[in-house]
Amino acid sequence: MGKIAWGTALLLGCLLTFISPSLASSNQKLSAFAREYSETLPPIGFVEFCQRSPENCQPDGSRSRRVAMTGEKWLLVRMVNAFVNGAIAPVTDETLYGTAEYWTIPTDAGDCEDVVLLKKKILMSKGIPEEALRITVVLDEHGEGHAVLTLTAAAGDYILDNRRNDIRPWGDTGYAMLKRQSAQDPRKWVSLEPARPPGAAIAGTASK
Repeated sequence: MGKIAWGTALLLGCLLTFISPSLASSNQKLSAFAREYSETLPPIGFVEFCQRSPENCQPDGSRSRRVAMTGEKWLLVRMVNAFVNGAIAPVTDETLYGTAEYWTIPTDAGDCEDVVLLKKKILMSKGIPEEALRITVVLDEHGEGHAVLTLTAAAGDYILDNRRNDIRPWGDTGYAMLKRQSAQDPRKWVSLEPARPPGAAIAGTASK
């Protein structure tokens, strides 16, 4: 992972105070899980990423499952989220690669999609099943596209975001969910419950 050293992540993680994410959304009427609809087109940047790196987009044959989260697993997820957020400088694809969209696993700089790819790779290497880690596209509070990582736990869908270090239930992000990877096949995508959760917390205004 280049400059990304897991040993450093562990050291930084030891400085974090573990607080398990709240199991309840601020809007009690929302389901703990984002509702999925029909299959939809994946982002073009993701399609091109899979063409360049097919090993990162192969289904493993597992059935859809929601991972049972222990205190140790929550700590691991929090550590990875915070460490990658701090290790990857937010830089646009236009600046780095001279193109509007270029998804890749970063070493020291990248945009929100790149951060998501790195978090997913690290968490999978630490035993979190791929079908529980799904790249998700949303609209932020400004109506702009943004990518986050959904962790589908037994208690609900939780969002790992490069704009914050805390892990929140999907309904507490302030984002409008658009689409995400299918749990059955990471190459396929499904559309999500489109409405922005009413009364949900408003996300920060940091750039990608």
